[in-house]
Amino acid sequence: MVMRHEAFLDTIHERGNYTTRQEADQAARVVLALLGAHLVGQVRADLAARLPETFALILLNPLQAAEPLSAERFVRATAAWIEGATDQTALGDISAVLSVTADAAGRDLTTHILLQLPPGYDSLFGYPHTA
Repeated sequence: MVMRHEAFLDTIHERGNYTTRQEADQAARVVLALLGAHLVGQVRADLAARLPETFALILLNPLQAAEPLSAERFVRATAAWIEGATDQTALGDISAVLSVTADAAGRDLTTHILLQLPPGYDSLFGYPHTA
């Protein structure tokens, strides 16, 4: 089932303790664009099918990644794309967005997503260590 746009953003807004919905929206766009560059094939399509259309399109048309980013480099890349962000605030942005994304995906799909990512992403999604 697809999570509604408002519910998706409202949950990110709440989990990320953002001042405005625009901050939550920007975090979601950046994190999902970076995540989309790391997912391929049916896993990316299945995740997109469970996200609101705006965010599904961002996931399906990602930034191009030359190589998979480690979880640490994913945090640094997110900080670089969000104006005024630090690694610490980016970690909060990622946690808010990916935990809501994991909720929308469900446990089975999230497990498949984590299998496509380098080690360390499980904690970014709010999942216990899986490796």
